[in-house]
Amino acid sequence: MNNPAETPDVTPLQKLWAAVMEILPHHLLSSLMYRVARVEVPFIKNTIISQVVKHFDVDMSEAVIKDPLAYRSFNNFFTRKLETDARPIAAGENDIASPVDGEVSQSGAIDEGKLIQAKGRTYSLEALLGGDARMTSAFENGHFSTIYLSPRDYHRIHMPVDGHLTRMTHVPGRLFSVSQSTTSAVHNLFARNERVICQFETDNGPMIMILVGAIFVGSMETVWSGLVTPAGQRVSSWDYGQQAAEQVFLRKGEEMGRFNMGSTVILLFPEGRAAWDPDHVAGQHVRMGQRIGGKLLSA
Repeated sequence: MNNPAETPDVTPLQKLWAAVMEILPHHLLSSLMYRVARVEVPFIKNTIISQVVKHFDVDMSEAVIKDPLAYRSFNNFFTRKLETDARPIAAGENDIASPVDGEVSQSGAIDEGKLIQAKGRTYSLEALLGGDARMTSAFENGHFSTIYLSPRDYHRIHMPVDGHLTRMTHVPGRLFSVSQSTTSAVHNLFARNERVICQFETDNGPMIMILVGAIFVGSMETVWSGLVTPAGQRVSSWDYGQQAAEQVFLRKGEEMGRFNMGSTVILLFPEGRAAWDPDHVAGQHVRMGQRIGGKLLSA
């Protein structure tokens, strides 16, 4: 675990960018992008798609529809499906599979309720979980992995292990960029951004997947509820436990949600229930389905 007292490695340019991000109208910009991303006028959507493919060097060879201009809108292109065999799922019974394509931002142990956001910068687990003390206590000294999805990555989110959904919580907030330069400079970024907290019960105890919104990502989707966009600024929760009318069980590798633009997924496991592989460290690029760690089965 990084030393919380260590000084964050922030350049003057990153500080300036963080200051700009503080004053930007995040939700207005995201609302405008939401509309633009769904425009179906060929000239507009084809221009945007072409520029994104060129600028981010997007690989279309694994997509079901390989011609980027054949998509109905930019959003359809961005959330494109891959061929069935494009992402083999880690087959070991105790394997934890990466839920997304992306780059490991940080991973490790949750140290007395603190997670690493960036070098020299930590943030509160309880704040990340929307102030839920009971949820926090279950993961206080557990394990976390934060994976950043860039615009060039595959943007559907899949299950890292088998799990039964027990609760979903939407926490309203800002929509800061989640790029490395911003996470290094903005204090408590992941605990300030809008997010959807999905709690699952697995054969090895509870697990949490957090879908973190970002600039231009004002909406997140799950396969069981569609767009998660409750009105207002209060925390909203939905119960999917054993007594709930709707039961949701998803197998490892099954799709559980998607982002409309690049963002971040945070995985949480309780203490002693998971171990990340030695190469699952900051800076490593991962592909959905590959093994990133293993379950430590309780006695």
